[in-house]
Amino acid sequence: MVLPETAGDPMSEQKWVRSSLQQLSDKLKGIGHSACPKTIGRLLRKKNYSLKANDKRLAGSQHPDRNTQFEYIEDQKQTFLSMGWPIVSLDGKKKELIGNFKNAGHSWCLEAERVNDHDFESASLGKAVPYGIYEVNHNRGYVYLGQSADTAEFAVDMLSRWWQEFGRHEFPTAPCLLALCDCGGSNSYRSRLWKAQLQEKMADALGIDVMVCHYPTGASKWNPIEHRLFGPISVNWAGKPLRTFETMLACIRGTTTKTGLHVSAFLIEQVYTRGIKVADEIMHSLNLTHHATCPNWNYTIHPRTVAVGI
Repeated sequence: MVLPETAGDPMSEQKWVRSSLQQLSDKLKGIGHSACPKTIGRLLRKKNYSLKANDKRLAGSQHPDRNTQFEYIEDQKQTFLSMGWPIVSLDGKKKELIGNFKNAGHSWCLEAERVNDHDFESASLGKAVPYGIYEVNHNRGYVYLGQSADTAEFAVDMLSRWWQEFGRHEFPTAPCLLALCDCGGSNSYRSRLWKAQLQEKMADALGIDVMVCHYPTGASKWNPIEHRLFGPISVNWAGKPLRTFETMLACIRGTTTKTGLHVSAFLIEQVYTRGIKVADEIMHSLNLTHHATCPNWNYTIHPRTVAVGI
């Protein structure tokens, strides 16, 4: 009965079937063999069957310049590291409801935390919109908790704030900043607002060249922030209900790794508006240079005028 719908792991003897235990029990009953789902489960386990979840391993169609882009990003990283110039990895983390809600994972405790049985946004204190900046040079993370929307304006504001409060003190003589980003999201390579805001609030206002390199579509897992900052944060707060913004900030700030990761976190109260459009004339005014290698994914934004207010 299970042979036609059996799948298996080529690296072990494990097998699994598409039908549920109840469905198999009903099929057996239909041909005169009465067996409950628990019995079916025991019989399957004896024959090396097991429960399997979907395994997201197929990358789908790959862009022809995918490997070229990976190599180009690595070359730029090595150049910036050798020059002592800043490299930051940028991305927005998954939004989190703040309140007495279940948080995936397990934590050591004497008694399990009691949380609401439903995650209704109406019962929350708000929604946290984390935007992360991971400084590759010194293994430091900075997370800014917004409370409205993950927009390009929000992303650039946080990068500008980081540079003024931390970056320019760590790299006082650096003429250029390398930003590593995903292809989509608030820092998408297609976003007009992202580029316009970088021109206005980074290049022009702070007098620094901003080189941006985007990872290919579907390759965000290689962006350093994903596994060097967001992964450890998720592990640190696993199983802990994020009942208040202060709790979430404390969990982020308490994140460390054996490699010496240090994380700072800040709450942002400003409200950001979605759907801001950028006119063609503004885009034509940008002092933006596309690189010869994968020009859509790699570009540098230069100051248009002498920086003011530094």
